[in-house]
Amino acid sequence: MMGGSRPLTLYTKSYTLISSSIAPRFNPHRPIRNRTVLMSSSSSQPDPSPSPSPSPSSSSAAAAAIDFLSLCHRLKTTKRAGWVRRGVREPESVADHMYRMGVMALVAPDMPGIDRDRCIKMAIVHDIAEAIVGDITPSDGVPKLEKNRMEKEALDHMCNLLGGGSRAKEIHELWMEYEENSSPEAKIVKDFDKVEMILQALEYENVFLYFLMQSKELI
Repeated sequence: MMGGSRPLTLYTKSYTLISSSIAPRFNPHRPIRNRTVLMSSSSSQPDPSPSPSPSPSSSSAAAAAIDFLSLCHRLKTTKRAGWVRRGVREPESVADHMYRMGVMALVAPDMPGIDRDRCIKMAIVHDIAEAIVGDITPSDGVPKLEKNRMEKEALDHMCNLLGGGSRAKEIHELWMEYEENSSPEAKIVKDFDKVEMILQALEYENVFLYFLMQSKELI
């Protein structure tokens, strides 16, 4: 129980100020450019020991990371096209799929010659280009070479948005390794991709059968 209404009032004022400052400009489908958020304070006294201002380079890196992560938000809202075409209600997103693949790699037993940490990283970036191009499936009629070109172009854009550097290079290398199936880790992760899809299909089938049985009981 809060002692008095003042903390709640301050919270409400802060929330209102943040909402009015950010909401009109926020769009999850474009990078955020203005990240200045004004917060109300419970004291009007200046901070006697203010934190040092970040250097231009660290500020630039943080801004690039936020832009990159804002673009990655689309993976949470892009539904897996195969399930959409099959009429699955509230189908999984691309991010859902990649997350469980990452967990698969995390809990997989140690295998000789396999870098498990690399598998985890590869699982969570292997479909990252779909944040821009969407989930292209064979049913779309896009030639494989053209699909690869589109996704490679999207990946390059995302890595540039991240600002280059070691992290962007690592993401690029992991994605290319998976696409080219050029390592034992890539082959393992491609197997995870198939297993995750099969597991998801079984789960949707079980849900369908459950509702089918429920409907029969109501007849």
